[in-house]
Amino acid sequence: MRPSYREPYPVTGAGVAVGAVTAFAWLLLFGLLGRDVPGYAWWTLVAGGLAWLAAAVLVRHGDRGVATGVAIVTAGGWSIAAAIVAVRWAQSGDWPLW
Repeated sequence: MRPSYREPYPVTGAGVAVGAVTAFAWLLLFGLLGRDVPGYAWWTLVAGGLAWLAAAVLVRHGDRGVATGVAIVTAGGWSIAAAIVAVRWAQSGDWPLW
């Protein structure tokens, strides 16, 4: 008989959804702290960094499905923040983050 190996924490759709919703709420709450485009961008960057640290811990010691959801939504949130910064930069001609 050959041994069979199983994942201790298999990735499930429910876990990915929970991670996605949690990361969305996390980024939303931090994004609302910013009063203007630079504030929004910096708060989103900080919140995303903290979320990715949590996802890294979850990958190693917890539910990898939740970590996947967190990472996907964080990348999307950073993309939205980058697009907003790029639009403001194109409109004003001045880099908005300094």
